[in-house]
Amino acid sequence: MATLRDIRRRIQAVRNTAKITAAMRMVSAAKLRRAQEAIWAARPYARKLAEILWHLAATTQDFVHPFFQVRSDIRRIALVVVTADRGLCGSFNNNVLRAAVQRLEDIHRSFPGATVEIFAIGRRGLAFFRKRNREPIAYAHPTAFSPLRYDTAQELSHVLIDAYLAGRYDRVEAIYNEFRSVLRQEVRHETLLPIVPPTPAHHPRTEYIYEPSQAEILTALLPLSVQTQLWRILLDSNTAEHAARMLAMENATTNARELIRYLQLQYNKERQAAITKEMVEITSGAEALRSEG
Repeated sequence: MATLRDIRRRIQAVRNTAKITAAMRMVSAAKLRRAQEAIWAARPYARKLAEILWHLAATTQDFVHPFFQVRSDIRRIALVVVTADRGLCGSFNNNVLRAAVQRLEDIHRSFPGATVEIFAIGRRGLAFFRKRNREPIAYAHPTAFSPLRYDTAQELSHVLIDAYLAGRYDRVEAIYNEFRSVLRQEVRHETLLPIVPPTPAHHPRTEYIYEPSQAEILTALLPLSVQTQLWRILLDSNTAEHAARMLAMENATTNARELIRYLQLQYNKERQAAITKEMVEITSGAEALRSEG
């Protein structure tokens, strides 16, 4: 049975923990605000760039870029898995890693004999796949979000594009957390390469005059599109991480305060029991002295 001193020490320890989680919640809230501004600024650019590419791909009949060629024989696949550099963000990392493992199982069923290589972005994902020790890790960036820079997306896109054009990979896919709102983050799976344009029904054609030629513009914009999509993915994951950590720390602070109230009640009960016991002992001793006298 815990003594009053033990309960007091535990109450103080939980109070200190609540102060830490409350401070971490405020830090995550400030970082989330900046991350939201960054992703809101990047999304329209990525969306418009994709629209231009779809239009060019639909109107350019005599030019086929390697990024648009869907390969029939899938032998090697690059899977980009984006996780956080740190923990304390609820189920943020576990959701992505669970989806990645599920996707690996689907790939092995759909493409028997295909080899999957992991591109681990974030320390948590890198540690997971090193411990799993099944798929080779072709690329790792354990500190991609400390801090997040555009150079990271550039470097990753160059590695993926060069490997894809060289025939090392037949498909490039990505799994990450997409930021929907402060209370909602969704795990998304996207195919980065090859690029599959949408059907013309969703994007009606409009004739434009291009200078230089459409093929030259398409050749210049396609690598930029892959780079922009990777940057958007990193921004989404970064924003979703801060939102998840803010909610996790808020829940931890609430739970700590509830635990403090429970421990305070337990402390009061034990203290009252101790006082009652002492009063009973004093009364019993007085009665004994009176009986002897």
